[in-house]
Amino acid sequence: MEKIDLLISFFEANRNEDNAIPMQKYMKDHFPFLGIKTPERRGLMKQFYQKTGILEEELQTNFIELLWEKNEREYQYAALDYINRVLKKVNVDHLPLLENLITSKSWWDTVDTIAPHPVGKIARETPRILDDTIEGWSKSGNLWLRRSAILFQLRYKEETDETRLYRYILTNADSKEFFIQKAIGWALREYSKTNPSSVKSFIENHSLAKLSIREGSKYI
Repeated sequence: MEKIDLLISFFEANRNEDNAIPMQKYMKDHFPFLGIKTPERRGLMKQFYQKTGILEEELQTNFIELLWEKNEREYQYAALDYINRVLKKVNVDHLPLLENLITSKSWWDTVDTIAPHPVGKIARETPRILDDTIEGWSKSGNLWLRRSAILFQLRYKEETDETRLYRYILTNADSKEFFIQKAIGWALREYSKTNPSSVKSFIENHSLAKLSIREGSKYI
């Protein structure tokens, strides 16, 4: 049995329509759900990893792409779980794949895992993508790429490129998009844990959306 078929059999055997309805509503009806809650899904993934040994193999991009093509949202969560489990194997060659994941079946629940984890790792290890790729994301017509550009340094702490972070924020400061305003606030809030005085000064000296200011000022 192919790995993807095994995982599908695990998930289908645990389909729960009663759970699926509220899960779908929580995601604004953007995606159908199998109704597998997070703890149960993680347990199924653990069984899958043990059964297949996939974590010991090279990164399986085709496996990720097949999961992304599936309708139910749990399959995208499974793809992200797998990516995070093999994060050490993710490199710059996988950036086009990640960009495709960001821009397809897009919503905060997937993008907010991809941006700070695999993309953040690649950007730290291969700085040339900052100007080659992420700079373009910050000005993209796709709001999820712009959100990713704002959030990819989320876990950088002292390694944060402050100039770049603030530039991407200012590039998007006039956006009326909730998810951009929220990303700006989130990025500022996280960076304020490392450099509160810088963030305080930035907020005081620039025109930002009220939502961004409220979120960004939480720990200042």
